[in-house]
Amino acid sequence: MPGTIIQIYEIQTPDEARDVIRLGVDHIGSVITSCDDRYDPVVRETVAVVRKMGAVSSLIPLYSNPQAVFDTLGYYRPHIVHFCDRLDDHGGSSVHAALQLQAAVKRRFPDIHIMRSIPIGQTADVNREAVLALAARLEPLSDYFLTDTVIAGASGAADDEQPVAGFVGITGLTCDWSVAAELVAKSRIPVILAGGISPENVAEGMLQVRPFGVDSCTCTNAVDECGHPIRFKKDPARIKALVSETRRTDGMAMDGNRITTK
Repeated sequence: MPGTIIQIYEIQTPDEARDVIRLGVDHIGSVITSCDDRYDPVVRETVAVVRKMGAVSSLIPLYSNPQAVFDTLGYYRPHIVHFCDRLDDHGGSSVHAALQLQAAVKRRFPDIHIMRSIPIGQTADVNREAVLALAARLEPLSDYFLTDTVIAGASGAADDEQPVAGFVGITGLTCDWSVAAELVAKSRIPVILAGGISPENVAEGMLQVRPFGVDSCTCTNAVDECGHPIRFKKDPARIKALVSETRRTDGMAMDGNRITTK
């Protein structure tokens, strides 16, 4: 029986990719942080190493200009392109524009799968109907969903609260797992659980949400002397512990059935 997919983000060099693949990571995520600097030969080599080693490369472009996205995909040729821009009524990108872009990517790059982040808040106050409705609109043109945490400010205009304005992710905080679990139950495509996933909570998240995969970025980064995560610098011991906990939980029985993937 296949195990839960493990995805680790902010892997930007070939050596990092080799190290985390050897630790048992399945999906290797890299980030292109700027449209103006979208051609990075080191990241390109990283994607090539991932492919050569038999793992899956996932690439986030932190921009949604269609031509820039097409240029990026043509240059890197990842297995997956991951879109994590905000899609909502509080200053986020247009869902219609996102669907147009995803349709164009599928036409131009039929071999590249599309992962779409679904933003979910931290508490039970989350509008689960809105989350599920957004996912339903995006599902026909997506191959994976990734449930990630969105921080809502007092005004409800969340963009100023996010670590990267206009995008979802790298909060180090968990989303409402009950909503994530409902999405997993209703979705016809695989769902990866992200948002504050760590060696300490990955087992609980897997058992509660029962996702296709788990994703960790901030909580497997190295930390500075004040304990703050360092962007684009991983902690191999944390990754090893996350892999160990994930595989241990894969082997656990729950209500007589093993955790399954879609």
